[in-house]
Amino acid sequence: MAHDIGEAPRVEILGTQHDRSAFESGVEPLDRYLRVQAGRDARKKMAAPFVFVLSDGAIAGYYTLSSTAVNLGELPEEAVRKLPRYPLVPATLLGRLAVDRRHQGKGYGRYLLADALFRAVRSEIASFAVIVDAKDHNARRFYERESFLPFPDRLMRLFRPMADVERLFQ
Repeated sequence: MAHDIGEAPRVEILGTQHDRSAFESGVEPLDRYLRVQAGRDARKKMAAPFVFVLSDGAIAGYYTLSSTAVNLGELPEEAVRKLPRYPLVPATLLGRLAVDRRHQGKGYGRYLLADALFRAVRSEIASFAVIVDAKDHNARRFYERESFLPFPDRLMRLFRPMADVERLFQ
């Protein structure tokens, strides 16, 4: 679906019509991923990249979602108390989230996170939680402000139980 100039900003699945060449978040691995690998990951069903497209067609940010599994023993006891004792539990991985540096500080990161959480909770695929691997301490603080909890032994890996995410959208 082509993005016409003048449309309202929106989040949509990454497609060949999106010009990724000018995207620059200030974090080179995230920029390189969008420019080089995101399309390939989408085609091979390794991740679902979503882009936040402004009315002029520019990409202001993006994120990826994919399925993952978490070792039950890695999670805090209070989070798994009522879960079946499977060795692995299904989860949704928010693999990457970045905002173009020209648009940082406008709330687009929170908007993209809310969109990702909405898509995750709306999915008909079972998922105990949304998992993120924070790239740095600033990213970790961002997710903690959004009610993500750290894994006990991996402080840069955080999660938000899907039951909590569901309450956001009721």
